[in-house]
Order: sequence, then C-alpha cells, then structure tokens
Amino acid sequence: MKKIFYYMSVLAAGMLALSSCDAVLEQESPSSFDDATMYSNYTLAEQTIFSIHIAMGEQNSYRGRFLPWYGYNTDIEWYNSPKENDLSKTAIAAYDIRVNNDQMNATNNPFADLYSGVERANLAIEGLRKYGNVETDSDMAYLLGEALTLRAMLYYDLTKAWGDVPARFTSLTSETLFVPKSSRDVIYKQILADLDEAVGYLPYPGASSVTSSTDRVNKVFAEGLYARIALMASGYAIRPEDGKEGTGDLGTVRLSSDPELKKDVLYPKALAYLKDAIASGTCSLVPDYEELWRSFNAMDLTAGKEFIFNIPFGATENKARGRWNYTFAVKNDGGTIFGYTYSQGGQAGPTPNFWFKYDARDTRRDITCVNWLSNKNGLALAGINNWYFGKFRFDWMTKFPYNGQNDDGIKPVVMRYADVLLMAAEIANELGETTYAKNCLKAVRERAFKGNEGVADAYVDALSGKDAIFEAIADERALEFCGEFLRKADLIRWNRLYSSLEAEKRDLTNLANLTGDYANLTGDVWWRLSEDASSLQLYGLGPDETAAPEGAGWEKEPGYISASKLKETAINLLYSQPDEASLNRRQFWPIFQYILDNSQQTLVNDYDY
Repeated sequence: MKKIFYYMSVLAAGMLALSSCDAVLEQESPSSFDDATMYSNYTLAEQTIFSIHIAMGEQNSYRGRFLPWYGYNTDIEWYNSPKENDLSKTAIAAYDIRVNNDQMNATNNPFADLYSGVERANLAIEGLRKYGNVETDSDMAYLLGEALTLRAMLYYDLTKAWGDVPARFTSLTSETLFVPKSSRDVIYKQILADLDEAVGYLPYPGASSVTSSTDRVNKVFAEGLYARIALMASGYAIRPEDGKEGTGDLGTVRLSSDPELKKDVLYPKALAYLKDAIASGTCSLVPDYEELWRSFNAMDLTAGKEFIFNIPFGATENKARGRWNYTFAVKNDGGTIFGYTYSQGGQAGPTPNFWFKYDARDTRRDITCVNWLSNKNGLALAGINNWYFGKFRFDWMTKFPYNGQNDDGIKPVVMRYADVLLMAAEIANELGETTYAKNCLKAVRERAFKGNEGVADAYVDALSGKDAIFEAIADERALEFCGEFLRKADLIRWNRLYSSLEAEKRDLTNLANLTGDYANLTGDVWWRLSEDASSLQLYGLGPDETAAPEGAGWEKEPGYISASKLKETAINLLYSQPDEASLNRRQFWPIFQYILDNSQQTLVNDYDY
C-alpha cells in the first residue's frame, strides 16, 4: 500500500524526476500482503480508481491546462483575445507554442499530470489482475474495466496533444523511470486491446448502481472510445519516419503504415461496438437542445440520457474543482448573478462567422452562438469579435451556483450520444452501409430541427454517394459540437487542418468587408432584451434584415460588422505559421522544457521544435 501511494506522489510531482530519485526508488518495498489487502477489497480497490480521478483534477492537468487550451483555433472555434507577438496564450491557440511556454512549462505541467493518471491506472490494473479475483467477482471486474478505460482515455489525450509519447503500460521501476518516445501506433494497439477487454467487464449506463452516474465509466463509453481511437489511429496526422520517433525528425502528414491500423481492419469492429451501443437503448438524445445544455450546467449526471461520460471533477456546494465554465461560459464582466460579482468566462467562442453557417430553423444556432455578455449595467452586446458558447452559462448553474471562485465544479463532457451516432454514420458510410449511416445522421439532425423535422429528413434523403454523405457528416459534426473542442482532432485526421483554416480566414475577411456571402448585410445590428431578460435578441444578421425591425425596445449598433472591428490582425492570428508545412508541424504540442531537462536526455522533440 505504501508503494502505491509513494508512486502516486512521485508521479503527481512530475513523472520524470531528477536522477537523485533513483536511490529513493531502490528502497525496500513493503510486503506483497499490502497489495493483496488493497486489491482484494472492493472499497480499498475503488479508492485506487478515485486516485486516477484526482490526477485528472490536478491544478494543471485537465482542470487548468489541458481542457482550457487544447482544441482551438479551428474553422469553428477561436481564442477571441489574440495579441500580436504574444508567446503565451495567443501562441498556444495560434499554433506557435514554444517549449518554454509560460502556461505549460512548469513543474506541474499537463504532460506530467496525465502520466500521473497513467501510472495510477497501471498500478490499479496490475493489482486487480493479481488479487482482484476478476474472473468470478463482477464488481472487481468492473474496477479493472474502469481502470483500463481511463488509461485508454488518458493515452488518447496524450497522443492527441503530443503525438508520439512514451508507452508506459506497467508501473514504474528505477529501470523504467526514463524511457524515450514510442510510436503512437504501439499505444493505439494497446489501448484498443484494453478497451476490447474492458467492454466485457462494464455494465451499460444505468445497469448497475455504479454506472447510474455519468462520472463513472460504462460499456457505451468504452465502445464509443474504441471508435474514437480507431478513427484517429486510421486517420492522417504528422508522423516521423517509422523508427525515428523522438530523434528530431520533421515528419510528414500521412497515414500509419501499420497494417493493423488500416480502416478496413479497425472500422468493422468499431461499427459493431457503436451499433451495440445504439441498439442497447441505454442512451438517447435529449429531445430539446436547450434542455440538453441546461441539464449540463445543472450537473445532471443521471445515466441513460445523452451524456455518456463526464470528467469526474469534484463538485459540492462549498468545494469544487475544474475550470470549464470559468473559462468558456458566456462572459460575465463584472455583472451580478446570484448575488456574486465577478469577471469570468468568455476566453474562447465560436468564430464570428459561425452563426451564419446554421440554417435559421436549426435550434442549435442560438444555443451555440451567443453575442452578449453580462456587465454591471445588465446585458450588453459583446461585439462581432466576441461570440460566446451559449451552451455554457453561469445563470444555468442551478445545482451549485457559481460563486466567482477559481473552480466551478462543472464536469465537462467527454462523450455524448450524438457523437456515437455521428461516428457510426461516418464509419458506416465508409463501409458502404449507406442506409444505416443516413439514419444515424438523420437522428441528430431531426433533433436540431425540432418542429421542422421534415426539413431535416429531406436534407438527408437527398444526399447521394459516399462523398456527399461524408461532407454532410463533417458539417454536422461542426454544427453539433462547436464549443466541445472535437473539431481540431477531426480536421487533423481528415487532413483538412490547413485547408479549413485557410478557408476560414478567407470567409472571416469576407465578413469583415461585407463581401462574398455577406454582401447583402448592412453591417448594422439592432438588439433588445428577451422577454425574460435572460438574453439579447439580435436583428440585422439575416440577409433580409436590412430595414429597422418592428416592435419596441430595439437599440441600434451602427457598423457592428466592419473591418475596423473584425480586424485583419485578429483574423491572421487564427494561425500564425507561414505555410502549410509549418502549420502541420504544429499539429501537436512540444514536450515542454522542464520535462526535457529532467528526462536524462531520453526525450527529444520532433516536428522542428
């Protein structure tokens, strides 16, 4: 038992320690009886799973660095306060991060904290396999499945952010403390195999007391995670030449050369898992899109609805963890909500042109894209640069109202049922199961067009051919998941990062100059409070909204859209690399200098870092 918590403390402090730690690791280990006691007792073994959760909530782990900074800029989301020559926050968002970035290069950095979670998972997996009697005890088998699934998620995020990283699938010893990068393919194959095993141990959502809440893993999450990893492993990304990982290789954007990671190998099993998840009937779309996000902010973690797994941050009335709404909610700029005055939220939002990509009948538009904020005078127009994610709102936090502290308690969504449906649509389309693909796409779109379901059906029914269906699915993922930061990984695996960002720059320039698709706009906008005074109504953004609106209470904002407000410098900072090759070499973050310096020269950055 002492050994377990000793390794936890070592990893939480930084995973890669100085060479002076070697002597400490050589100390006499406690008897195997301690491990036997730990992993043969359900309550004690469950605590080791919770220790993985703790690692995920560390200050600069998912809580304060990984989630707040991975995923933008894309063609639908951006950091909305960029500054020229800023090597801190703007550099992260604009694909110009350096190894000494002041947000990331610290003793408690996200790379080390995620590996802290991996080490805790390794210890739990080893202990449960040896002492947990998982062959006959379904409760202990669940814990093993949970540890395998959480480790797979951690490694998915490590490879998503850093590309090739060390493969650690056994607990640390003094001999294995310092290891070089492995090919990410080795990691993909291991975590896919782990999930294949875990699926057999995990109940469906709501099928047991432990899976009654979405902050514990379940079978559908493991099945969906298998598909998510299969899509990434079989897709495009910048890769060093085989065998040259961690040598400083520049890399090229390509598919894996491993025959076990081809689409025709991975997709059939991934689709089978997704079909099982769908056929189980243990998850479903929340019928109303606004209600979905109200329930998120109210922290409804009841399994069997749309949310499949949420990051298990701590959340109580007086003590919370996590910075999701703190970072991404509709901005509160000194406004008063629930008696508290604070300035939080609004660090990122939809790109200024994304509202225009929605059909006017799509109920997701005005939930996803919000252009107002709260200040000391009430609600105010935010301005064309500063759209916010209306999915995340302080005033919808009814269970544990936000009190202006550094943590909000929100448990971010890792996966929801709409993603299961759209992954199934994408994979089924690739495998030639056109009807199934279109039915999955139709289910998501019908919810979006609530009250106009016939419009959604007609759109999907008119799609013809694999390419057209794929483009519709790619568009739907943007419309459905904006603000959930799935887009960057999607664009990379589709080999569309550069082309999509370039197209976005052109479209933003057209918006700023009122040309192209925006030539019919005047640039003026009118606004007024909604009837319940909880939001603003906007008028003037539609192509037929050029004259003053009817009714009382409208105020006019002349020149709301203009090149002087949506400036070229901000548009150019969507990414700051000079060409496609340079941008692609910034698909991943570097391993940061603190880790490099304390790796005893075993870790080297690739991609011209």
